[in-house]
Amino acid sequence: MDKIYLDHISCTPTHHSVIEAMVDSIKNCYGNPSNLHHFGQTANKVVRTARGEVASLIGAKAEEIIFTSSGSEANNFAIKGLAMANQKKGKHIISSEIEHFSVLNPLKRLEKMGFEVTHIPVDRYGMIDPDEVAKAITPETILVSIMHANNEIGTIEPIEEIGKIVKEHGIIFHVDAVASAGCIPVDVNKMMADALSLASNQFYGPPGVGALYLREKTRIVPFIEGGIQEGGRRAGTENIPGIVGMGKAAELAKREMDKRKGAIEPLRDKLLNGLMSSVDHIYLNGHPEKRLPNNVNISVEYVEGESILLFLDMKGIAVSSGSACTSRSLKSSHVLSAIGVDDAVAQGSILFSLGIDNSEEHIEYVLETLPPIIKRLREMSPLYEDSQA
Repeated sequence: MDKIYLDHISCTPTHHSVIEAMVDSIKNCYGNPSNLHHFGQTANKVVRTARGEVASLIGAKAEEIIFTSSGSEANNFAIKGLAMANQKKGKHIISSEIEHFSVLNPLKRLEKMGFEVTHIPVDRYGMIDPDEVAKAITPETILVSIMHANNEIGTIEPIEEIGKIVKEHGIIFHVDAVASAGCIPVDVNKMMADALSLASNQFYGPPGVGALYLREKTRIVPFIEGGIQEGGRRAGTENIPGIVGMGKAAELAKREMDKRKGAIEPLRDKLLNGLMSSVDHIYLNGHPEKRLPNNVNISVEYVEGESILLFLDMKGIAVSSGSACTSRSLKSSHVLSAIGVDDAVAQGSILFSLGIDNSEEHIEYVLETLPPIIKRLREMSPLYEDSQA
């Protein structure tokens, strides 16, 4: 069997139609979009088209889209830029304990600059209680940043309820939708979001390009200064092929979303049910129902996730042991810690994230391959031996 890719949350393969669009842009759109001559205006036109496609995916206006180099940059841009632009009104920010590090680390930076940050806890499924957000709001609160869906455990947050509360208080609302945009419906107006981050490589576009939605008239400090690109808020010559690719990927994601979800969800359920019935001492992380259609995050007792990952890789199966941004760290996932998973159990976590190229045959191969690996690893574990005594 060919190698099986089950790590789509880290990076999706680039869709063949996206590749074709990017190659065409490389051949024919080599002018600088800022120039007024024919070549510049040709490049400018394809950027405008892509901007419109990305905006359409999330229910925004084209002029509200700022292209970035990644979802992490979009998050950094939003957190730092919105906080700095509004610090005269207050210096209190609200977020959650399970945010991506591209949100948590900028918040730490702001704390060193005199800002106060409140991290809302989550329940055992990773769900945020909107009432807890309401309780945390003070007269000094200027920004609330909450992710739409968690990239590790797949839990989908009650983001519309949270957005309503935030806007009732007249506070700026940022949503990290990197894990959800292009995978499930995202509508900035229903969410009442003032800013929202997304990344091309989460919905079969190229890596190295993302976007920040910024609602009209929302003040933000520029992320990169120097030129007039992206409305003067992110200077630098545009990544034309990447932007074209993201635009094409957004177009496909919007058109094929229901079809993709309908194909992937049964495979996810088959994988989860098969693992639960064939392996003991195994637990699902995240909400059992309100979760991304492609996410299966499990913890296996008495083994290490890294060992499972490496053994699966030798069998031609690619998975993740957590967030791609922390996969080389030996620390337990801060997300699993936040939902109450014991550190020893968290070390045995594995994330399967499915995609449109996966098949039932792939899932059957995983279900055939993984249980013997876990059995072999447990035979080498003194902890498992003690548990059976």
